[in-house]
Order: sequence, then C-alpha cells, then structure tokens
Amino acid sequence: MRVIGVDNEALGIMKRVAAQEMADAKNVDLVLIAPQGNPPVCRIMDYGKFRFEQSKRDKELRKNQKHVELKEVRMSLNIDDNDLKTKVNNAVKFLKAGDKVKVTIRFKGREMTHPKLGEKLMARFVEACAEFGAAEKPGKFEGRNLNVILAPKKVPEKDTKTKEVTENGKNKVGEAQA
Repeated sequence: MRVIGVDNEALGIMKRVAAQEMADAKNVDLVLIAPQGNPPVCRIMDYGKFRFEQSKRDKELRKNQKHVELKEVRMSLNIDDNDLKTKVNNAVKFLKAGDKVKVTIRFKGREMTHPKLGEKLMARFVEACAEFGAAEKPGKFEGRNLNVILAPKKVPEKDTKTKEVTENGKNKVGEAQA
C-alpha cells in the first residue's frame, strides 16, 4: 500500500505491517484513505484530531446556513376585503423575514363547484404580495384546498443614504439644505 506521512510527505509503497509499526512509533493512527486505488492509499495521522477538526468545520458551515421555514396563511373562498388585507400583511411580514409562505384556500360544501373563484382569489393574493415574493408554481388543488407556495424575493440591503449637496446648496432631490 502507498503510505503518506504525518506532514503529507509520500513515504512510498510498503507492507501494511511496516506502515502500522511507523504509525505506532509516532503514536498516531494508520487510516485507509483510498481503498479503490492501485495500490490502496493510507495516511499516518491522528484520527481523533482529524474528526474533531472535521466536526468543527461542519458546525461552522451549518451555522452560516439560513434555515427557511414554511409559514402558512389559510383563508376561505368567501373572505372579506379587509380580512384579505390582513392575511396579505401577515404573508408580507413572513416574506420579509425570509420565510416561504404556503397560501391555502379551503373550499367548503358546494364551493368545490366553483374552482375559478378560488383561482381568482389566489391571483389577487399573489398580486398583492408580488413586491415581496413570487409564486414558485401555479395554484394546485389538493383535495378541498387550493395551495400556492410563495418564495421571498431578494430584498436589497438598506444602505445609509447620505445627502449629496450640489454647489447651489440643494441636495439631489431639490430640497434646500438646512
């Protein structure tokens, strides 16, 4: 087997017993890196330290990830305009926070005979939220529910705007400088 040393130096091809004796002399482990190689590749290293560093790297990567949650807004087909505005405001709040929103319209009783009304209501809802999110797919019926998932749009970071003053004492908007 091909053996790589502690400092990533190639020690050459040797028998497993000799490589294990070298690892034992340095008080470290002999780890099989590439068993499919011809000859197989082993490395002399402190395996416990390697696992610890690998877990630290994995933890750091997980910490930097953004966990997107799926929030749900439910409404019925006969929702009033003010109630619809409240639901839209809730959905916008969730989208601003970076979460996906599942919008569900529940059909009760004979309302199932009018799916076009639900599609119109869903189109109004998606249009009201269009500034902050977009529908991933068109509306889809699942049993007695019409569902759409809204994904947040990338909102540009708010930058601190400084007023630029021209020579005549007015800023770019045209207001007088105080």
